[in-house]
Amino acid sequence: AGPSGCGKSDLALRLIDRGARLLSDDQTFLQSLDGALVASPPPQIQGMMEIRHVGLALMPFAASAPVALYVDLVSPTEPLERLPEPESTILLGHPIPRLRLRAFETSAAAKIRAALTYTFKN
Repeated sequence: AGPSGCGKSDLALRLIDRGARLLSDDQTFLQSLDGALVASPPPQIQGMMEIRHVGLALMPFAASAPVALYVDLVSPTEPLERLPEPESTILLGHPIPRLRLRAFETSAAAKIRAALTYTFKN
């Protein structure tokens, strides 16, 4: 999540380049299903991703996925805690772990993969 131009699609492209799958670009539907929060692409844009300075790409996509992490992208000048306390956000009544990152940092994609893969000490 973040304002226009903050690097959402750029970061998503770097994650996809490292093995992730596109779910949705620009808009995402959320719904609560069987006690879980599930995201899916709107039918009119499924499989499409704007790659700035390249064009509108048609690519393989996931039809849905459980929401496991909320990434709030901030400006390059916004201060971030070195060792932040765990945070979460509530989406449709579901608490979702939340990270604040700078999208254009070289390590942003790796930080997201680490947050989804490893257990961290509080």
